[in-house]
Amino acid sequence: MRAFVRQLVPAFLAVIVLTVLTGVVYPLLVTGVSQVAFRSKADGSIVKVGGVAVGSKLIGQQFAAPQYFHPRPSAAGAGYDGSSSSGSNLGPTNPTLLDAVAERVAAYRTENGVPEGQLVPVDAVTSSASGLDPDISVANARLQAARVATARGVTVKAVLAAIDRHVDGRSLGVLGDPGVNVLELNLALDQGA
Repeated sequence: MRAFVRQLVPAFLAVIVLTVLTGVVYPLLVTGVSQVAFRSKADGSIVKVGGVAVGSKLIGQQFAAPQYFHPRPSAAGAGYDGSSSSGSNLGPTNPTLLDAVAERVAAYRTENGVPEGQLVPVDAVTSSASGLDPDISVANARLQAARVATARGVTVKAVLAAIDRHVDGRSLGVLGDPGVNVLELNLALDQGA
């Protein structure tokens, strides 16, 4: 029995110490470092207008009105549901995906006046891996510019200039392609920028 107690006490102490280190100390340390080094991102990159939160720079949301740039389609839950973030997991030859993309291409062409011969950007008709991508490609934004300009009663040139001012470069200067944050661009246009 003594041998059992001698083994049980150190094991119990190891569990307590490791629980405190990994369950309390480490999370507090990581939270503290992120609050100091990356405060905006650590707090969710919340975008506020007049002191009121209107969205996050990091999470896509639905904009359907014609005066707004539209985001990528969402596969998250019923659409743009942050609690159901995921891709569709449909492969490139899946008939369900092919039919959905064909429908989206037709709707995109109609909505934005894109002629039959012109290619539609892939990000305009497919969802991202998270289903909540906040950015669209520059090509996608440019193809939506005429619709947005008409709905807002401004020139296409003014909308294209707004797009150019809101292009985010590649991550770390080399990863991915330049994109446009839909929320930030729409808010800038709402504010006349």
